[in-house]
Amino acid sequence: MKNFAITGIAGYIAPRHLNAIRDTGNRLVAAMDPHDSVGRLDQYFPNAAFFTEFERFDRHLEKLRKVNKEDSIDYLSICAPNHLHDAHIRLALRLDADAICEKPLVLNPWNLDALADLEIETGRRVYTVLQLRLHPSLIALHKKIQDELPRRGKRYQVELKYITSRGLWYDFSWKGIKEKSGGIATNIGIHFFDMLIWMFGAVENVRVDLSEKRRMNGELELKNADVKWALSLERSDLPPDWEKPTYRSIKIDGSEIEFTEGFTELHTEVYRNVLADNGFGIDVVRPSIELVEKLRKWQSTG
Repeated sequence: MKNFAITGIAGYIAPRHLNAIRDTGNRLVAAMDPHDSVGRLDQYFPNAAFFTEFERFDRHLEKLRKVNKEDSIDYLSICAPNHLHDAHIRLALRLDADAICEKPLVLNPWNLDALADLEIETGRRVYTVLQLRLHPSLIALHKKIQDELPRRGKRYQVELKYITSRGLWYDFSWKGIKEKSGGIATNIGIHFFDMLIWMFGAVENVRVDLSEKRRMNGELELKNADVKWALSLERSDLPPDWEKPTYRSIKIDGSEIEFTEGFTELHTEVYRNVLADNGFGIDVVRPSIELVEKLRKWQSTG
């Protein structure tokens, strides 16, 4: 049994991590969030220590490492706002623990270089959550594409659309502040850009056609595909008669693969991979972090 701690426990994504910790047979020893609406802990790990101040959380984990070694953490799960990821990953490595961090791992590519150096110094690992790579439909699609590539004589034509309707609150939270979230391409698009690179190869060219706070679209030239992509937070952009708040679709050469279902249940698989030393590390995530940083520059000038 491994010991976990978690930051951002009050956030909406945290229950997926709590499920994953519980369902892999491990325990949560401490949690932190500046907000104290964390009654969800009662369903999972009611005896976990809880802190609203990062400094006290840090001190508690350090004490466990030095004094109560049976409770010292093996992993720190990071569900905090995006701009805090780098600092929380550093805390994990300093505590002689591995980090499991929500997307995006960091906001800027140069942060990855420093974390890679820290991995070498500490002997610990940094993992991120790229659950789309574990989606059964997308695994099958990836295999199909890789099998086709050697005999295919033309580039794939791809359309990606992701609409996740969000209310006005989004604009007034950290998610709506580009300096904290990285903007729409980084905050909601990173999974999908990683998926496209995984399937169709390295980024060769980038174009942004629309750059707004709640909508963004453009084109990518990948090694083996031309991609048109669109991201939106607006409910009005959902397909007609679509009753769910979220729509995810990818079309390849005109054939649509809709993968809205099965997206939220994959964190446990991510954790199983990490626990087996087979998680998604810094090198895996680097291309998508580099891409969204380019898109953010477009966003700031377009």
